[in-house]
Amino acid sequence: MSSDVAISVTNLSKCYEIYDNPSERLKQFIMPRVRRVLGGVHKQYFREFHAIKDVSFEIKKGETVGIIGRNGSGKSTLLQIICGTLSPTSGSVQTHGRIAALLELGSGFNPEFTGCENVYMNATVLGLSKEEIDRRFVDIIAFADIGDFIDQPVKTYSSGMMLRLAFAVIAHVDADILIVDEALSVGDAVFTQKCMRFIRSFQKQGTLLFVSHDIGTVQNLCKSSIWLGQGEVKKIGASKSVAEAYLQYTMQEIYGEEQQLTPTSADLAGAQSLESESTELTPAIAYETEMSMQDNLTKATGWKTGSAEIVMVRLERLSPGKDGVFEGGEKVRMVIEALAHHDLFSPILGFIVKDRLGQDLFGENTLAFSASTPTPVMAGQKFKAKFDFRLPMLPNGQYVVMASVADGDLYNNTQHHYLHDAYVINVSSSKVRWGLVGLPFERISLELCHDQ
Repeated sequence: MSSDVAISVTNLSKCYEIYDNPSERLKQFIMPRVRRVLGGVHKQYFREFHAIKDVSFEIKKGETVGIIGRNGSGKSTLLQIICGTLSPTSGSVQTHGRIAALLELGSGFNPEFTGCENVYMNATVLGLSKEEIDRRFVDIIAFADIGDFIDQPVKTYSSGMMLRLAFAVIAHVDADILIVDEALSVGDAVFTQKCMRFIRSFQKQGTLLFVSHDIGTVQNLCKSSIWLGQGEVKKIGASKSVAEAYLQYTMQEIYGEEQQLTPTSADLAGAQSLESESTELTPAIAYETEMSMQDNLTKATGWKTGSAEIVMVRLERLSPGKDGVFEGGEKVRMVIEALAHHDLFSPILGFIVKDRLGQDLFGENTLAFSASTPTPVMAGQKFKAKFDFRLPMLPNGQYVVMASVADGDLYNNTQHHYLHDAYVINVSSSKVRWGLVGLPFERISLELCHDQ
């Protein structure tokens, strides 16, 4: 294994033997031996289930890689083999450095032991000596922040308290590789933020393998991702492209045979140049945000069913100003126009503005209007939606507009055309922005309080 590789997985497989009843298991244990002695034909009394099959990838030191996939796709099995708590049927795993993992809640804890006792036991398993644990014990307890429960048996803990204690331990063992498997979903907001601050700090010097069903979080944290499906690697690449492919797959699973989603054609050269374009733009002369817009409809990727398609996405200025350039804070109108190829009984048009990591910033759709005022559209007709709003001020960078046309209601609808990058917003600003979206504050003041 190369010295710059933290995790190397080669042709990894894990196969389980599934028996219909206990007697079949007994037959499998005895009969092959009898047949070998008597020279009979071997018979298999179990069915094979491949939790993972022929999985290969490498993760370099310092990288943060996400793993996504449906329940039962083999994510947890893969992580357990990487951690060494499960043996593979075939293939190999090589790791370089100390591994700390947060897998199933409570794994590695003895429910009869107190929180203190489990801290020492778990940290010892992760490679710390008693002297090292003694020095870090106060910090571990402070990080967990579970009060007097630290002296109570772990079996009395809630799932949130279990998470707190488990994460507090792995945060203080100086791991080189950190593996987190969908555990943060049970934590409260305050502790989750504490965990995310630690993870972002860890990313600066360690290797992170992050598993989550929250695609937005995966895109936020991870530069690249691995999509597992039915135990096999479906796609490896940039988190954005993997997430888009996974989204189409999950939508197809939901629709089943009723609708067939096909990838939209795109100008591949244009799409590649869009992704490679630098997000560092020349600062605007004005002391405000300036945004330039460009139509990207012909280069957008996504899927369609063939029942309807988006033919135009445009952002219009409603306030006085220079055409094609927006400062942020002015009134604008997002217009989305679509063409129906089949009759639509309750069409829905909508959009979401996303940052370069794929995080949703803001958006809207016509669902509420369609529900109160159904507007059927016949095949061959065009229809459009208008959204009037005040444009926020965005930090420097490149943003994209996802646009879609659907038919149905809140609980049962079909996305007939879904475009990830239908419109591109380039933002250049000389003013500092705090957070993902800036607001045009009307007044800011500082004054003394004269209360007695």
